[in-house]
Amino acid sequence: MSNNTLTVVDREGQQHAVQWEPEQSLMEALRDNDLPVLASCGGTASCATCHVFLDGDIVTSLGERSEDEAELLVDAEGFREDCSRLSCQVAFEDRLDGMTVTLAPEE
Repeated sequence: MSNNTLTVVDREGQQHAVQWEPEQSLMEALRDNDLPVLASCGGTASCATCHVFLDGDIVTSLGERSEDEAELLVDAEGFREDCSRLSCQVAFEDRLDGMTVTLAPEE
């Protein structure tokens, strides 16, 4: 089993090295590593409390946001068209090893 290592920038600008395991969504990796991601809906894309910023190239490579995700993000604090995603909608992929994730402002 392979793990990915992520660099997570918290809301205070501090960097954290986080392990991401294949069975986890990005949201679960953040939450399970004690980062302040509320994830109120538990990963069902019905809130925006797991909003993160990713590199624009990664966002593009992940494909289109679902209609539900796009609707939630547009209304989220700090929404950025080029880099906002709900972390619950980002599945583990080996190619994402080493990416940087920035936590979006809290609602």
